[in-house]
Amino acid sequence: MSEPRFFEESELVSVLTSQPLDQMLDYKAPSGGCWQGDFVEVPLGPRKILGVIWCAGKGDFEYNKVRSVIRILDVVPMQPSMQEFLRRVSDYTLSPMHTMLRLATRAPGLGDPASMRHVYRKGQAEAGRMTDARLRVLAVLQNSHDLSFTLKELAEAANATTAVVKGLVKVGAVEEVTTPRDTPFPVLNPSLSGKSLSEDQAHAVTQLRSSDAGYHTTLLKGVTGSGKTEVYLEAVADCLKQGRQALVLLPEIALTAEFLTRVEGRFGAKPAEWHSGVTMTERRRTWKMVGEGHAQMVVGARSALFLPFQNLGLIVVDEEHDSSYKQEDGVLYNARDMAVLRASLVGGQVVLASATPSLESWVNVEAGKYKKIELNSRFGKAVMPSLAAIDMRQEKLPGDRWISDSLKKMVETRIQSGEQSLLFINRRGYAPITLCRSCGNQVGCDNCDARMVEHRFSNRLMCHQCGETKPVPSACPSCDAVGRLAVVGPGVERLAEEATELFPEAKVAVLSSDLYGSARALKAQILALASGSADVIIGTQLVAKGHNFPLLTLVGVIDADLGLQGSDLRAAERTFQLMRQVAGRAGRADKPGTAVLQTHQPEHPVIEAILGGDEEAFWRAEASEREAAGVPPYGRMVGIILSSTDPQEASEFGKAMASNILPLNKIGAEVFGPAPAPISRIRGRYRVRLLIKANKSVPIQSAISEWVSQFKTPKSLRLSIDIDPQSFY
Repeated sequence: MSEPRFFEESELVSVLTSQPLDQMLDYKAPSGGCWQGDFVEVPLGPRKILGVIWCAGKGDFEYNKVRSVIRILDVVPMQPSMQEFLRRVSDYTLSPMHTMLRLATRAPGLGDPASMRHVYRKGQAEAGRMTDARLRVLAVLQNSHDLSFTLKELAEAANATTAVVKGLVKVGAVEEVTTPRDTPFPVLNPSLSGKSLSEDQAHAVTQLRSSDAGYHTTLLKGVTGSGKTEVYLEAVADCLKQGRQALVLLPEIALTAEFLTRVEGRFGAKPAEWHSGVTMTERRRTWKMVGEGHAQMVVGARSALFLPFQNLGLIVVDEEHDSSYKQEDGVLYNARDMAVLRASLVGGQVVLASATPSLESWVNVEAGKYKKIELNSRFGKAVMPSLAAIDMRQEKLPGDRWISDSLKKMVETRIQSGEQSLLFINRRGYAPITLCRSCGNQVGCDNCDARMVEHRFSNRLMCHQCGETKPVPSACPSCDAVGRLAVVGPGVERLAEEATELFPEAKVAVLSSDLYGSARALKAQILALASGSADVIIGTQLVAKGHNFPLLTLVGVIDADLGLQGSDLRAAERTFQLMRQVAGRAGRADKPGTAVLQTHQPEHPVIEAILGGDEEAFWRAEASEREAAGVPPYGRMVGIILSSTDPQEASEFGKAMASNILPLNKIGAEVFGPAPAPISRIRGRYRVRLLIKANKSVPIQSAISEWVSQFKTPKSLRLSIDIDPQSFY
């Protein structure tokens, strides 16, 4: 990668801005000159906007009319490797460069001068007279591991007024402290001794350390409970010893609390965080300190890939198979794949960790592109749970029951033994359908072609596509019949209701992301459950993502057939992964665990593969089917999504695109559609999809660019291009 170039005062420079423009803008370098990569403030009409000095100006305009850069911001310049990364992601995803810059600058106040600020933390004094609002403020401070709350942030996090916070400051229960706005993160000590490793883990660490210097990717495959985290934390330690920065990506915010504690235990301090649960104040601090090299390690969500690391040496993608690594709006990228790209540009290492890897990673190992390290046994005394199916065709349950008698007896045995049970169903809310028994209407969203899900805890119906909510009606919205609405099917809330009836002496808790107002509240509930606050846990797929419940010895999957329905090419893979992950929550301490799958299809190949435990046989069969069909990871697919408030406009535009496919014909691609999307209306916009399928070796991006450029998109119509789609709704 070439060194940044210096531009003399008044020399023309090309500036990339985050404004929705189809080109970069030329400006004159400011007094004193500037470097390529400098973050700058430039004029655009009457406004001042953020930009980056990208390269030399083109000089397409009359020099005297070119305006000058206003100022250089006091932040570390963007490195050439980061410029290249943004350009490559833009080319791969066919996203405009201005959207890439937005991804790379998602922190407030980057142009603000260094200053002091007031932050608030828990004080030493008692609060005196206690109110609900005061309790909420103190609970937020108690549960927070950072001290970086401004007055406004603390009040919002606690759902209280600023006056409540100031009142607690007066009595000394909350302390107001003046600190520099952005400070370095505590130094991590990689030389501290970590946990004692098993023979399996020690061998895996040795294999990681023996890898060649420079870029490489390793798949760390380990059964649930095998201690993959301890293994890759040793890779983090090696990275820090070399003076390089490390990034660990997690698929779920709720996982961070336990993970941060483990990092602190290993390195003596907590790392920086980057995800939606972090305050905006901390977000700016993390962005700046990463750029200055004062944040050695970042734990974050997928967008942490776009932080301005100065010397990135390691990226860990935990639970690399998880579909949440795919961004489904804006820039449609897969963080797992882009992590590999970013590491390759900086000569770093990638560790992809999973108990149930994606088929893409499995194929890359088979092809020799990735190395593989396996952990085949659980850490310590823990053993893998026994697996069994309950054939629901033999259970003869009434129509309003979902917990079989066989599973009920198993749960009762655990309750009597003081052990925990997990009942898993991958549906949020109370019931997925509200049906009128008079006219047959299913209550739907006003803005989407989707059924509304009843959430009884909040007594509202919610659309899981757009988030719209409304009260549960007493009469049918279609025929006005009163008292004829009935719920169909179970969600976690309805399952909890049934569990409470079946196990009246037990403590029942629901673990679902939509039931908690903040990431902190969700973390607190997970910690409470891990310490035994409930006998029976009712959970969605949130519980499958890396949590450790030591007292949990039974997992019951209520509807193992749920994910097998539909035409998604990854349906079998996702069901296999989810069932194996959920089953792996059982028996992670010294007591053996059992996982049972309630199914109406015990002879289904996926169910048999889960119960049989021959994972390699499943992957080989799945890979063979995909290869024969020429679909990912053996072929290329691209989704085109057209949306408009006018259904005819979207449909007609789709037909016009499908009838002019010469650029796609040149590379032998097939085009399917246009057709209404499975959910044809979201947020009031009608959606039409086309699907392109091509051989893996063809230049699909350039062909699609040429194809799409033939059409002038009306302002009222949105066109999205999804390279390597993960969902097809």
